Amino acid sequence: MRLKDAIPKKGSQQRGRRVGRGISAGQGASCGKGMRGQKSRSGRSTRPGFEGGQNPLYRRLPKLKGFPLVNRKKYTIINVSKLASLPPNTEVTLASLMEVGIITSDDGPLKVLGDGELNVSLKVYAAAFTASARSKIEAAGGSCQEIGVSQTVSNEDSAEQPDNSDQESTEPPPTPIPS
Repeated sequence: MRLKDAIPKKGSQQRGRRVGRGISAGQGASCGKGMRGQKSRSGRSTRPGFEGGQNPLYRRLPKLKGFPLVNRKKYTIINVSKLASLPPNTEVTLASLMEVGIITSDDGPLKVLGDGELNVSLKVYAAAFTASARSKIEAAGGSCQEIGVSQTVSNEDSAEQPDNSDQESTEPPPTPIPS
């Protein structure tokens, strides 16, 4: 292959529009840009990001470190050290912790943090666990189970029963965990 062989494929190149050469050319007088105004002038119409004088998006958004997330996930947090006062083999949920009085306010789904020590085995149901909290709970002989925001803690018997969705149930549907 030589340099003279490197030519564009037939039909891939079109000639440029010949504007401002009379009405028979199709783009006469105003070259298809209308009569007057900002977009009819020579050169670029507006620069990229220009919003007509309104404060543009690239200036409205924060650019530096330390700005808070807009839709940040909010959790009700508890440390492993607070769970040490519970009796062994207790099922720990956000509702059970509020009943006992360990947690006083519901700020969202439960998240367990790993500060402190744990000696009792517990069944902990929470939306999130830190790695250290999960290891401390499992080292004490307990279990960690992540539940979603809309899921609820169910008994083991209900998982074994077949789903009879066509039959009417006398039990009310489970309520989701408030967020």
